[in-house]
Amino acid sequence: MQDTSPRAVLVYDGECALCREWAARLGRAAGERVDLAAYPEAAARFPEIPRERFRAAVQLVEPDGRSSQGAAAVFRVLAVVGRGGPWWLYRHVPAFAAASEWCYRLVAGHRDARARARS
Repeated sequence: MQDTSPRAVLVYDGECALCREWAARLGRAAGERVDLAAYPEAAARFPEIPRERFRAAVQLVEPDGRSSQGAAAVFRVLAVVGRGGPWWLYRHVPAFAAASEWCYRLVAGHRDARARARS
């Protein structure tokens, strides 16, 4: 069943303190324009997105069904709230997009290491 929320939904890692902090910051900036949902509770709302994508990176699902992940999702949320500069750069400057995704993966990789250390 596809989610029919009238707002975009940002799905993030609910176990990671850094992820929760940044999701909260983005949520405060977005106000009522973006809903926040922790994975894995929210994954069932979006069966069209493979679970591996939820585990790998933050996901933004927009009301029209478009989805983005990682740095693209973060910049897309910023664009939704009127701070579209990074989103424009991401879409028009390939080096910026590549560097942004590399940085995102670097941080996300440390998130996984912290989670393994807690186990």
